[in-house]
Amino acid sequence: METLMVLDGLRLGNESLTSAIDGAMHEAVAAIAGCGVSPLVRIAANEGWMVKIPLLNTVDDAKSLVRSAKFPPAGQRGFGSPFAMEKFGGVTQTEYLQQANDSLLTIVQVETRDALQNVDEIAKVPGIDVLFCGPFDLGNNLGHPILDGVMHDELKEAIARIQRAAKENNKASGIYATSGDQARQYADQGFQMVSVATDATSLPAHLQDSLKTAKGSYVHSAMNIAKGALRSH
Repeated sequence: METLMVLDGLRLGNESLTSAIDGAMHEAVAAIAGCGVSPLVRIAANEGWMVKIPLLNTVDDAKSLVRSAKFPPAGQRGFGSPFAMEKFGGVTQTEYLQQANDSLLTIVQVETRDALQNVDEIAKVPGIDVLFCGPFDLGNNLGHPILDGVMHDELKEAIARIQRAAKENNKASGIYATSGDQARQYADQGFQMVSVATDATSLPAHLQDSLKTAKGSYVHSAMNIAKGALRSH
């Protein structure tokens, strides 16, 4: 819990998960918010109920997202959706409705060739707050996958183009990073939202490091084997 509280936000990835995980996602949102950290939910498709949308390609997709995410008059979000707001600390329906449109961060993930081609127009859509670059899928879609951490120049320019489109339209820009060092580089380049690590990479890396430490070096292991041999005599 103390570790969580040093974060600005924690992303919950629902894009590749089954509907059976949906209930757990709602519980996680409440737990994260209870720590004073912003929960960011990446939904399965452009369904627009919250908050970070993968595989968005066109201006119409972006407009549809905003309509679904915002209450009237800015959008068409239904009144029934605030019933979960009691998980966020005693906010009434009226209070939630009054502040929801301004407090909800709506993020589009630019990770396809079509989205890149339309990025300047997508950035102009009112209600879109962040252009978020997915470099791995974007690289694949451009025909230049990231291999051994190396980016093709076309992918680097595509990332720069996304950031420029965001800046020119007074939107924030975000991107995935694979390490703390890379995250710092992106932050120094002006990205305001940087995903520093994922559980899929951090947990195995930590486990491997812990096991390596527990097993000790080759010399340490050899000494233990020798001690065991001496005791047997």
